[in-house]
Amino acid sequence: MVASLLDTPTAKAIYESLPVESRAQTWGEEVYFEVPVHAKREAGAKDIVKPGEIAFWVEGSCVAIGFGRTPISQGNEIRLAAKTNIWAITQDDVKKLGAVKPGSKIRIEKLE
Repeated sequence: MVASLLDTPTAKAIYESLPVESRAQTWGEEVYFEVPVHAKREAGAKDIVKPGEIAFWVEGSCVAIGFGRTPISQGNEIRLAAKTNIWAITQDDVKKLGAVKPGSKIRIEKLE
């Protein structure tokens, strides 16, 4: 999956921490994983996201990518567990993340 960074403090902090390897966790139709980044909740943080928005969960120091319903979704919304900082966008099909199993190795890195 390829993502474009937004111009936010969280995006800068994550970019500077790359490359990062972690282990996937899942929650409904969401994949999340820890990264060695700490950030404050930004203005505009939200818990209901759109497909392709890549979030950072401040309290858990995790990247979160929702691609469908979670246990707290209402209707067909993608609702994450808490308000998150949106730091990147992907045009790739995030529904493919449904194949990710808990414990799977995740790697995010800079494209040169």
